Amino acid sequence: MNQDATPTAVTIWHRHLASGWMLATGLVSALGLAVIAAIDPPHRAIALWLLIVSAAFLITGAIRVTVSPSGITAGSALIPPLRRRFPLHRIQAASARWTRPTEIGGWGYRWNPGLSSISLREGDALWLTLANGNQFVITIDDAETAAELTTQLLAHSHKGH
Repeated sequence: MNQDATPTAVTIWHRHLASGWMLATGLVSALGLAVIAAIDPPHRAIALWLLIVSAAFLITGAIRVTVSPSGITAGSALIPPLRRRFPLHRIQAASARWTRPTEIGGWGYRWNPGLSSISLREGDALWLTLANGNQFVITIDDAETAAELTTQLLAHSHKGH
């Protein structure tokens, strides 16, 4: 390393959140549907199709959120490839506030015109205003720190342009 070079600090923020009732619902319903599929041939097809609902509860019942210099990533903690990525250039602003699932479309992963969300509970939430004007909301502990870091990263990225 060149002695004149100054090391650059990199700040990364991670949080995990799990919804016990969503995970329990997914697990219990999956087990019940598997038993029905195994012992009740006339209802096997419908039971197997309904496993999709159980899978949805399991996939969205635990999330991982990361804020880093490359942007924000939010997705399933159980199946990491299932995630949303927001590079900094796609984010206009970030804020945090107390949020109820009913004000953002409900529990789990929600897609609505202009507002999408990942919501596992009422409480702290990271609100992203995207460059296209849409909003993306993630209920997550310590959302204030995530919003502050995102704001700092956005300010730093604009200096570079």
